[in-house]
Amino acid sequence: MDVLLFGATGMVGQGVLRECLLDPEIGRVLVIGRSPTGQRHVKLTERVHKNLLDFSTIESDLTGFDACFFCLGVTSTGMTEEDYRRVTYDVTLSVAETLARLNPGMTFVYVSGQGTDSTSSGRVMWARVKGATENALLGLPFKAAYMFRPGVIQPLHGIQSKTKSYRVLYKLTGPILPLLKRLFPDYITNTEQLGRAMIGVARRGYAKRVLESRDINRV
Repeated sequence: MDVLLFGATGMVGQGVLRECLLDPEIGRVLVIGRSPTGQRHVKLTERVHKNLLDFSTIESDLTGFDACFFCLGVTSTGMTEEDYRRVTYDVTLSVAETLARLNPGMTFVYVSGQGTDSTSSGRVMWARVKGATENALLGLPFKAAYMFRPGVIQPLHGIQSKTKSYRVLYKLTGPILPLLKRLFPDYITNTEQLGRAMIGVARRGYAKRVLESRDINRV
């Protein structure tokens, strides 16, 4: 399986990239991003591309892939809905529409979030925008598309969030997260299980198109 990965420098993306490089059945990983990961691996190719709203100059590099793992995202804190929608909806659909045209046999896996509003009309801004994004992705002509809605994500293997407040939170709660995960499997997963689950649904499919933390851990 050959894989495209967006958002590989973020906490989730780092975990997904690690699992892709470890998986013996994944032959090639192409990372597209605005900055390099700094990693080196025989499977890994990176393409720095600043304008994620226009892929016309690199379309030839984006063909022949079996799956796309889209882990790119930002926190909505301090952002207007217009700005958050530009990053969350516009960029994601720019990528997905391009890939659906170039790779109709592709499986597209999108990392959303627990609490996403599928009606896209609720009061919570980020949940509305994420819901609209999910709905648009599910309507594209991919072989399959899956929306991942993790709750709390425990970073493993030295992976850290790029968001300072999250790093502080993980530092404070880190010692008890494994216990909380056993007690509340509906709400907590980790970067390793998240990465493996994305690979799993791309390879074998899943009965649901929207996966919560419990589904992610089960896969």
